[in-house]
Amino acid sequence: MGIPEQRDLTKAREVFAKWLGTRLPGATDIEVGEMASPSSSGFSNETLLLDASWIEGGRRRTEGLVIRVKPTRHTVFMESEFEAQFKVMSALREHTDVPLPPMRWFEEDDSWLGAPFYVMGKLDGAAPADSPPYTMQGFLYDGTPDQQATLWTTGIEAMAKVHNADWRALGFDFLDKPERGKTGLDQQLAYYLESYDWARQGNEQPVAQAALDWILANRPDDDGRPVGLVWGDSRIGNILFRDFRPVAVLDWEMVTLGDPQEDLAWWIFLDKHMAEGISLPRLPGFPSYDDTVAQWESLTGRTADHLFFYEVFAGFRFAVVMIRLAQLAIDFELLPPGNDMATNNIVTRLLASMLDLPAPGPAPSAPGY
Repeated sequence: MGIPEQRDLTKAREVFAKWLGTRLPGATDIEVGEMASPSSSGFSNETLLLDASWIEGGRRRTEGLVIRVKPTRHTVFMESEFEAQFKVMSALREHTDVPLPPMRWFEEDDSWLGAPFYVMGKLDGAAPADSPPYTMQGFLYDGTPDQQATLWTTGIEAMAKVHNADWRALGFDFLDKPERGKTGLDQQLAYYLESYDWARQGNEQPVAQAALDWILANRPDDDGRPVGLVWGDSRIGNILFRDFRPVAVLDWEMVTLGDPQEDLAWWIFLDKHMAEGISLPRLPGFPSYDDTVAQWESLTGRTADHLFFYEVFAGFRFAVVMIRLAQLAIDFELLPPGNDMATNNIVTRLLASMLDLPAPGPAPSAPGY
């Protein structure tokens, strides 16, 4: 779900040009091109795209840049680990083979753009779209089955590289939240229990509540299980592809430490969301979920022994996001008060099907929800 454009991009362009001068002290004749905010830019982070050029060492240099601005008022997540995203992406870019864009600068001073922001290099590529979904149209839909299979399997390879990263050696201890629980899953459950109450604002959420009850009753014992780096929002729509192969793993708002099969389950649930959830077939070139699990296990040396639990957990976490998005849609007057988006959406309908619960209502008419 995109947000209405609110920033004066002409003014932001002027401000950013001045800021860039502070980061390029030896540069002259700095020029910043037109700034754009993608229509698909969501609530989680504001994204600004531009090209900049300057003279450095007697030669003009031109670079495409992407600015991510920390959300301040209308936030999807209860907490914004904004600087953590930059630290994780920078370290993975520098020390691992996880495909990532060049990470240029982090700015904590909110006087420039109204909030902290970081700047990345812009890469050529495309991500499978959410709206309209990649199961209906787009470059992936138009690709051959072999190309679709290549995108899927190389995407799994990119995700496995995240899981194989040595998070301790990379200094990612700051992702640990011991005040919430002693293990990765305990911490995740504590966070999403808080997030659930924060997002629903006292309103009843029958399917989400039933899923939560099931999760608390069926949680696996992860004592002794090796903790790994968890990307969080792991899906093909958050990978930039070129020629159906990954060039950048993006969107790290949900990065944490835990059981990496959490990412595998989210990946599968989100693909179901784009197919089964809207009564469309999966793309013909995509490998089966069983083959996907086997590939991931082979690449990581881990076992997806609690995959159904983590799929339900993925559905619950996504349901919490949808509850929050429903309120934001009302705030932005994208939907009227009293609508049922929070309780009746693709996510809650999938969850109800997985847990043999009654459907929360008729199929929503708004595509993507």
